[in-house]
Amino acid sequence: MKPHGAATELRKISGFTQQQPSDGKPATQPTDVYIGYDATRLYVVWVCWDSKPHAVRAHLSRREAVTPPDDDYIELNVDTFHDQRHGFLFDVNPVGTQADALWTEGSGADYSFDTVWDSRARLTPKGFIVWMAIPFRSLRFHPSNGAPWGVTFMRYIAHNDEVDYWPYVSSRISGVLNQEGTISGLQDISPSHNMQFIPYASFRNFRAVDTRDPSQPRFNQIDARGKAGLDSKFVFHDSLVLDTTINPDFAQVESDEPQNTINQRFEVFFPEKRPFFLENANFFGDTNIGVYRLSQLLFTRRIADPTFGARLTGKQGPWNLGFFFADDRSPGLVVPDFSPLARKRAYFAVGRVSHDFGEQNSIGLIYTDREFAGFFNRVGG
Repeated sequence: MKPHGAATELRKISGFTQQQPSDGKPATQPTDVYIGYDATRLYVVWVCWDSKPHAVRAHLSRREAVTPPDDDYIELNVDTFHDQRHGFLFDVNPVGTQADALWTEGSGADYSFDTVWDSRARLTPKGFIVWMAIPFRSLRFHPSNGAPWGVTFMRYIAHNDEVDYWPYVSSRISGVLNQEGTISGLQDISPSHNMQFIPYASFRNFRAVDTRDPSQPRFNQIDARGKAGLDSKFVFHDSLVLDTTINPDFAQVESDEPQNTINQRFEVFFPEKRPFFLENANFFGDTNIGVYRLSQLLFTRRIADPTFGARLTGKQGPWNLGFFFADDRSPGLVVPDFSPLARKRAYFAVGRVSHDFGEQNSIGLIYTDREFAGFFNRVGG
């Protein structure tokens, strides 16, 4: 996965500094990063040297399972708006396992985010090498020629429990992006006209064996039905995203991991994994540290079976916007078929606006509305 001939000359970055265990001291193992781009992709090549190559930890595992201290890994954090608040994280371990996330300064990483990008990695007799190619259409940014981007490069060395950064990111200062470096000179790039349409159709035919006459068993038609739907995504002004869905099908979504609890006061938490609900989910007020969610103002798993939905999320200058509307064919109220509430739908509407100010401060408002059978629950704050 090498940049093709149209790619600009790759620029070298080296001289990483420890954040842990010895904050401010030079990295114990050298790391060289080469960065470049062409009209459609950002390219990053990592050459990670190690004096103990046999001690490099690497496990081939499912996507997103790149976690210390199980693996060495590298991490690219790209602040495309150069606002020191939001970034795109890309992680790769020495055998190519990927992870990606949305980074929000002060809240952490949201690993429910998934986008399209390429990476390769291999172990070498002197360490390991990682190649990354990130399409610009997988990022959100203003297409201004030469506009600077913020960036941090991080390497985790498992056998030393060591975190190295370029530029130096001190643990004595709160935050990461407020200590970021800058890349500039990105000319003639654009996230392009990003429109996606994902239609689907399915048909189910169910028959059962009729054994009432053992001498002539046969199949009886029990049920036959078809289903179709459409998911779509539109990107406006390179940072506003409209997601719509009609009759969505979540059959291909990753299943929830089993959780065993005994005498727990609170209900089991299952994270949102349905693609329609994930784009810019942090704009609705999530607070995370690493993979742990500290607070969540909007829990979309309460919407079990939507027929349609629309979400508008994005960033305009210092303003962060999020608007959401959907229905639910399974509102959670169990009633007999003869009840006037049978087959009634619930409707959800959410609006969230926040404004960034200062270095790491923001203030925002949220409004939620759930209506069902003439009743409603409305909350603002």
